[in-house]
Amino acid sequence: MFTKSAWAIVTEALIATVLLGFASPAEAQQCSMERGTGYYAFTLSGVVILPTGPVPIAAVGTATLDSNGKVAGTESRSVGGDFADEMLTGTYTVNANCTGTATLQIYESGQLVRTSVLSLIFDSDQQAYRMVQQSLELPNGVFLPVVATAEGRRIFTNEN
Repeated sequence: MFTKSAWAIVTEALIATVLLGFASPAEAQQCSMERGTGYYAFTLSGVVILPTGPVPIAAVGTATLDSNGKVAGTESRSVGGDFADEMLTGTYTVNANCTGTATLQIYESGQLVRTSVLSLIFDSDQQAYRMVQQSLELPNGVFLPVVATAEGRRIFTNEN
Protein backbone atom coordinates (compact mmCIF):
# COMPACT_ATOMS: atom_id res chain seq x y z
CA MET A 1 0.00 0.00 0.00
CA PHE A 2 1.24 3.49 -0.89
CA THR A 3 2.01 5.91 1.85
CA LYS A 4 1.03 9.55 1.65
CA SER A 5 4.57 10.58 0.60
CA ALA A 6 4.67 7.89 -2.12
CA TRP A 7 1.44 9.29 -3.61
CA ALA A 8 2.95 12.76 -3.54
CA ILE A 9 6.06 11.55 -5.40
CA VAL A 10 3.96 9.73 -8.04
CA THR A 11 1.71 12.78 -8.47
CA GLU A 12 4.68 15.12 -8.81
CA ALA A 13 6.32 12.79 -11.35
CA LEU A 14 3.13 12.67 -13.44
CA ILE A 15 2.74 16.45 -13.36
CA ALA A 16 6.38 16.97 -14.34
CA THR A 17 6.04 14.49 -17.20
CA VAL A 18 2.95 16.24 -18.54
CA LEU A 19 4.44 19.73 -18.19
CA LEU A 20 7.75 18.78 -19.80
CA GLY A 21 5.89 17.26 -22.74
CA PHE A 22 4.51 20.64 -23.83
CA ALA A 23 6.45 23.27 -25.80
CA SER A 24 7.53 26.34 -23.90
CA PRO A 25 5.39 29.46 -24.46
CA ALA A 26 8.20 31.06 -26.49
CA GLU A 27 8.32 28.06 -28.83
CA ALA A 28 4.55 27.83 -29.08
CA GLN A 29 4.28 31.44 -30.22
CA GLN A 30 6.84 31.33 -33.05
CA CYS A 31 5.55 32.07 -36.55
CA SER A 32 7.15 30.58 -39.65
CA MET A 33 6.75 30.36 -43.41
CA GLU A 34 5.82 26.68 -43.08
CA ARG A 35 3.04 27.39 -40.56
CA GLY A 36 1.73 30.25 -42.73
CA THR A 37 1.13 28.15 -45.81
CA GLY A 38 -2.46 27.78 -46.90
CA TYR A 39 -5.42 29.14 -48.80
CA TYR A 40 -6.82 32.40 -47.37
CA ALA A 41 -9.87 34.58 -48.02
CA PHE A 42 -9.36 38.32 -47.53
CA THR A 43 -11.06 41.71 -47.55
CA LEU A 44 -9.41 45.07 -48.19
CA SER A 45 -10.74 48.58 -47.72
CA GLY A 46 -9.34 52.07 -47.74
CA VAL A 47 -8.70 55.17 -49.78
CA VAL A 48 -6.29 55.95 -52.60
CA ILE A 49 -5.33 59.60 -52.99
CA LEU A 50 -5.53 60.69 -56.63
CA PRO A 51 -4.65 64.19 -57.93
CA THR A 52 -8.42 64.82 -58.04
CA GLY A 53 -8.88 63.78 -54.40
CA PRO A 54 -9.43 60.69 -52.23
CA VAL A 55 -11.19 57.69 -53.81
CA PRO A 56 -12.59 54.76 -51.79
CA ILE A 57 -11.24 51.29 -52.53
CA ALA A 58 -12.49 47.84 -51.54
CA ALA A 59 -11.71 44.25 -52.51
CA VAL A 60 -12.42 40.63 -51.63
CA GLY A 61 -10.37 37.72 -52.80
CA THR A 62 -8.42 34.57 -52.15
CA ALA A 63 -4.68 33.95 -51.96
CA THR A 64 -2.48 30.91 -51.61
CA LEU A 65 0.70 31.33 -49.54
CA ASP A 66 3.38 28.67 -49.95
CA SER A 67 6.30 27.74 -47.70
CA ASN A 68 8.80 29.29 -50.15
CA GLY A 69 7.32 32.78 -49.72
CA LYS A 70 5.26 32.83 -52.92
CA VAL A 71 1.74 34.31 -53.14
CA ALA A 72 -0.84 33.74 -55.89
CA GLY A 73 -4.50 34.68 -55.94
CA THR A 74 -7.44 36.57 -57.34
CA GLU A 75 -9.49 39.52 -56.18
CA SER A 76 -12.59 41.43 -57.14
CA ARG A 77 -12.12 45.12 -56.43
CA SER A 78 -13.88 48.44 -56.66
CA VAL A 79 -11.99 51.74 -56.95
CA GLY A 80 -14.40 54.66 -56.75
CA GLY A 81 -17.14 52.40 -58.13
CA ASP A 82 -15.02 51.09 -61.02
CA PHE A 83 -15.15 47.28 -60.69
CA ALA A 84 -12.59 44.77 -61.99
CA ASP A 85 -11.50 41.18 -61.44
CA GLU A 86 -7.74 40.93 -60.91
CA MET A 87 -5.01 38.34 -60.47
CA LEU A 88 -2.13 38.76 -58.06
CA THR A 89 1.30 37.22 -57.67
CA GLY A 90 4.17 38.06 -55.41
CA THR A 91 6.19 37.20 -52.37
CA TYR A 92 5.85 37.41 -48.62
CA THR A 93 8.07 37.07 -45.57
CA VAL A 94 7.23 36.14 -42.00
CA ASN A 95 9.40 36.64 -38.93
CA ALA A 96 9.37 34.57 -35.75
CA ASN A 97 7.43 37.40 -34.03
CA CYS A 98 4.65 36.99 -36.66
CA THR A 99 5.37 40.25 -38.51
CA GLY A 100 6.37 40.41 -42.15
CA THR A 101 5.88 42.02 -45.53
CA ALA A 102 4.19 41.19 -48.81
CA THR A 103 5.02 42.56 -52.25
CA LEU A 104 2.25 41.93 -54.76
CA GLN A 105 1.96 42.56 -58.47
CA ILE A 106 -1.68 43.05 -59.51
CA TYR A 107 -2.87 42.28 -63.06
CA GLU A 108 -6.06 42.99 -65.03
CA SER A 109 -6.50 41.02 -68.26
CA GLY A 110 -2.83 40.02 -68.09
CA GLN A 111 -1.57 43.62 -67.79
CA LEU A 112 0.29 44.83 -64.69
CA VAL A 113 -1.77 47.63 -63.12
CA ARG A 114 0.09 48.17 -59.83
CA THR A 115 2.59 46.84 -57.34
CA SER A 116 1.64 46.98 -53.68
CA VAL A 117 3.90 46.60 -50.66
CA LEU A 118 2.17 45.73 -47.39
CA SER A 119 3.22 45.27 -43.76
CA LEU A 120 1.58 42.23 -42.22
CA ILE A 121 1.09 40.45 -38.96
CA PHE A 122 -0.22 36.93 -38.48
CA ASP A 123 -2.49 36.24 -35.54
CA SER A 124 -4.78 33.49 -34.22
CA ASP A 125 -1.94 30.94 -34.34
CA GLN A 126 -1.26 31.89 -37.98
CA GLN A 127 -4.86 31.20 -38.97
CA ALA A 128 -5.37 34.87 -39.88
CA TYR A 129 -3.44 37.96 -40.90
CA ARG A 130 -3.86 41.73 -40.92
CA MET A 131 -2.10 44.09 -43.32
CA VAL A 132 -1.64 47.79 -43.94
CA GLN A 133 -0.51 49.06 -47.30
CA GLN A 134 2.91 50.76 -47.33
CA SER A 135 2.96 51.78 -50.99
CA LEU A 136 1.14 51.57 -54.31
CA GLU A 137 3.25 51.92 -57.46
CA LEU A 138 1.81 52.19 -60.98
CA PRO A 139 3.58 50.50 -63.93
CA ASN A 140 4.99 53.89 -65.03
CA GLY A 141 6.81 54.27 -61.69
CA VAL A 142 4.37 56.79 -60.17
CA PHE A 143 3.56 56.19 -56.49
CA LEU A 144 0.06 57.00 -55.26
CA PRO A 145 -0.62 57.73 -51.58
CA VAL A 146 -2.88 55.07 -50.13
CA VAL A 147 -4.46 54.25 -46.80
CA ALA A 148 -5.70 50.65 -46.93
CA THR A 149 -5.99 47.71 -44.57
CA ALA A 150 -6.70 44.06 -45.27
CA GLU A 151 -7.67 41.08 -43.17
CA GLY A 152 -7.41 37.46 -44.20
CA ARG A 153 -8.47 34.18 -42.67
CA ARG A 154 -7.22 30.74 -43.60
CA ILE A 155 -9.79 28.62 -45.40
CA PHE A 156 -7.57 25.54 -45.88
CA THR A 157 -4.02 24.48 -45.18
CA ASN A 158 -1.99 23.25 -48.14
CA GLU A 159 -2.46 19.68 -46.92
CA ASN A 160 -6.18 19.83 -47.85
